[in-house]
Amino acid sequence: MEDSTIEDSPKQRNWPIYLYIPNIIGYARIIANVAAFGVAFTNKKLFAILYFASFVCDELDGRFARMFNQKSTFGAVLDMVTDRVSTAALLVLLTHFYKSHYGLFLGLLALDISSHWLQMFSTHLSSKASHKDMGDSKSTLLRLYYQHRYFMGYCAIGAEVARHAVAERTVYGIVLVIALPGCAIKQLVNLVQMKTAADVCVRYDTHRYSSKSQ
Repeated sequence: MEDSTIEDSPKQRNWPIYLYIPNIIGYARIIANVAAFGVAFTNKKLFAILYFASFVCDELDGRFARMFNQKSTFGAVLDMVTDRVSTAALLVLLTHFYKSHYGLFLGLLALDISSHWLQMFSTHLSSKASHKDMGDSKSTLLRLYYQHRYFMGYCAIGAEVARHAVAERTVYGIVLVIALPGCAIKQLVNLVQMKTAADVCVRYDTHRYSSKSQ
């Protein structure tokens, strides 16, 4: 969950960005995910362990980025791409296990990718340093989600726990019950985020066309 807001410093400029500690953690996430999905059909327990390790590293990279003042645009993009690919791979895996519900999982996949892609592009149009900069958003839900890390963490963890419960075909009892609202809120955030990001793109076009006509 790395924040792309860059605070430039001599220490940052003298250290290769590719070797920033949070970016090295990002590479470890990729390796863990590749290994996880490589054994997804043969060793579900190992798959769950490796995928969970990657998820934990998703939290650690942001902490280390702030701790060592090693925030970077590359790190933020690496984090975002790794998140989207791992989520997409898990949802595709679920379409294999639950063929009768493949439409639901493909719909969630399309929502996740389109929402975050629009959000990243609208961030660029707004000249913001981070896609998590929602201080000026008209949506209370988006401000709550991006400005309160514990709430964001609950929703993200809830979504992952719910997906794993389905993937492993097990029920975690009270843990799953607690996680499901977070999973539902995460999907709602994706919907609202997609709409607000699309609005930013439309306002950009409207302003550009009106400027040309004057």
